[in-house]
Amino acid sequence: MRNEILTAFSDYCRDYEKSDRFYNSSRLSKLIYYVQEIILDNESLYIIIRPRIATQEAYRLLEDLTIEPVSAEELLDLRDRLVNRFHPQEGDILEVDFQPFYDYSPVIRDPKNIGKGVAFLNRYLSSKLFQDPRQWQDALFNFLRLHRYNGYQLLINERIQTQQQLSDRIKAALGYLSDRPADQPYESFRFDLQDLGFEPGWGNTASRVRDTLEILDQLIDPPDHQALESYISRIPMIFRIALISPHGWFGQEGVLGRPDTGGQVVYILDQVKSLEKQLQEDIELAGLDVLNIHPKVIVLSRLIPNSDGTLCNQRLEKIHGTLDAWILRVPFREFNPNLTQNWISRFEIWPYLETFAIDAEKELRAEFGGKPDLIVGNYSDGNLVAFLLARRLKVTQCNIAHALEKSKYLFSNLYWQDLEDKYHFSLQFTADLIAMNAANFIISSTYQEIVGTPESIGQYESYKRFTMPELYHVINGIELFSPKFNVVPPGVNENVFFPYTRPEERLLESRDRLEDLLFTLDDPVQVYGTLDDPGKRPIFSMARLDRIKNLTGLAECFGKSKELQERCNLILVAGKLRTEESTDHEEISEIEKLYRIIDEYELQGKVRWLGVRLPKGDSGEIYRIIADHQGIFVQPALFEAFGLTILESMVTGLPTFATRFGGPLEIIQDKVNGFYINPTLLDEMASIILEFVSKCDQNPSYWEEISKQAIDRVYSTYTWKIHTTRLLSLAKIYGFWNYTSQENREDILRYIESLFHLLFKPRAQALLAEHMRR
Repeated sequence: MRNEILTAFSDYCRDYEKSDRFYNSSRLSKLIYYVQEIILDNESLYIIIRPRIATQEAYRLLEDLTIEPVSAEELLDLRDRLVNRFHPQEGDILEVDFQPFYDYSPVIRDPKNIGKGVAFLNRYLSSKLFQDPRQWQDALFNFLRLHRYNGYQLLINERIQTQQQLSDRIKAALGYLSDRPADQPYESFRFDLQDLGFEPGWGNTASRVRDTLEILDQLIDPPDHQALESYISRIPMIFRIALISPHGWFGQEGVLGRPDTGGQVVYILDQVKSLEKQLQEDIELAGLDVLNIHPKVIVLSRLIPNSDGTLCNQRLEKIHGTLDAWILRVPFREFNPNLTQNWISRFEIWPYLETFAIDAEKELRAEFGGKPDLIVGNYSDGNLVAFLLARRLKVTQCNIAHALEKSKYLFSNLYWQDLEDKYHFSLQFTADLIAMNAANFIISSTYQEIVGTPESIGQYESYKRFTMPELYHVINGIELFSPKFNVVPPGVNENVFFPYTRPEERLLESRDRLEDLLFTLDDPVQVYGTLDDPGKRPIFSMARLDRIKNLTGLAECFGKSKELQERCNLILVAGKLRTEESTDHEEISEIEKLYRIIDEYELQGKVRWLGVRLPKGDSGEIYRIIADHQGIFVQPALFEAFGLTILESMVTGLPTFATRFGGPLEIIQDKVNGFYINPTLLDEMASIILEFVSKCDQNPSYWEEISKQAIDRVYSTYTWKIHTTRLLSLAKIYGFWNYTSQENREDILRYIESLFHLLFKPRAQALLAEHMRR
């Protein structure tokens, strides 16, 4: 692999005393920089090169140094041979190839524009449609006539029968509005506009209605793609949104820190509140309050009958701080009550999703009084259910991955058979291929989530070409240059996570209680370890105890560094203290490992481990208390798709050290508002933290400088207002283009259905049969 290749080349240059020029700028060094993988097979050497982002090439180097290109099919066959050398595959294997379905779709040319899909799509399709003014005007006119809400006609009525009439009436309406006060309420002239053919939806004041009509007037002749995006974003098209998140313990209290329950729950609940607020604001701006229209947002999750003290056994739960947003929980059918009555791991959930989608459709229709206008899937299981629902309801589908497991577990596709009992990756990766290709648009939190960096492959990029030996070959799993990809990072809940420098907003009672919990409370039920010197600078981390989050790696880094132990304490908030409290095999393994590390490095008196599940409000205050003590936050994950805890710690003012593998590379600007660490290099990680601590000791204002820069970074770039405004704009624009271009997606959807029924479903049924035997 790449890291091993770079290390071997470095060792070679050192051992043979090669010059710096040879090491840094020779042709061989440049080639080695781009090599991702080397495979030795008998007498041939296979070299996989990534000459630029989102592109891979493979070559065979023969004994006489001649070079031959290697096709995707040959490379995948080679991988299969190496994995199954004792059980070689006989005959052909199923090949999955989505490329033909993207051949007739527009694709982005420049890799730097990947993730800016809607801007590209808007320019591309506008230019095509604008070439025929008559076709363009008819398409726009017919689209405007579509919009209704609960039987109410919106925008234009039957008094406007043609696009020419529309153009004439716009000018008449602008003349009528020209001498009216800018802030005159829409309801005072509503019926005059109705006589001209205009129904509610244009604006809530004379100036807003006038602005909207003027943008439309510009669009009719001559059209402009920027005006089009501005206008489509104003059209009242979305009132009901369903967000799908089946796995885990989805609730508002008492769930964080449980298996499969963390950042995704926080993300969705914050997103819901912001979405409802933005929808209500858009409805009011459009003047639709005269029709008493209100938005409704539903998070669809799984009902867990044995809810372990949570509210996950309640069908409906109102989301705090909202007017009409709910968690709707639908149970899995009782195939085997021993399992379906209880929590089921996200790796085992697959057999229940199709019937869950069928049952959920009825429940959603009942709650919405119709169908949603937008379906947003979350994670692999939620995205698969979103596909099944969107296909049945004919609704725009948006996908949010949060994390794609394939890039988190090295060689997880190659050795899927060895991992199948625990992880069932054959189902998960097939579900990912289905959902990402079916989605109308995909939201990622970062650019590198899609196509990585010059040094590393992106999460979606890892689905481009791969093999699952004896199951299938993916020749082309996703078009990375498709305009369906859009980077829209999340925000933080600013009511909970705010700077430590705002004492007037902090609750004294919570602060005293949490200060005691963090540093001094003697409670063996909740806390393991006492601190010999609570006054040392705290190194703090908070995450679930699973392998990827790597809290044990941070503990080992601390254990290996005597200097860190002399100057700092390590404080971990990590869910559970005892193995008997968990049913998750990874969590049990990490609990045992953490105890071993504490004993091996004799960290008693230097480490404090809190086995608690904190309400969200307490989480915000805990960051601020650590900041009061001029501590730091370390996020040592082996891979992090985005990193909400990084935003949370930064906005509270904590200097933050985060993994260089994944999303944090785009959140943090190294040594400006935070620091990168490599969680696989423990000595290097310790030295980076020590360098910061030393600088702070020499110059106390350095801590405050990094703290302020971290706060500024979040407020300038990562707010829910920015996120939800963009998300709703994307949903409207993709909805518009799906309608006006009449893109025929039926062929790709039929292909996807074939994969679902012929690949996914039989494996899901086999897993269900196994569950029935338990």
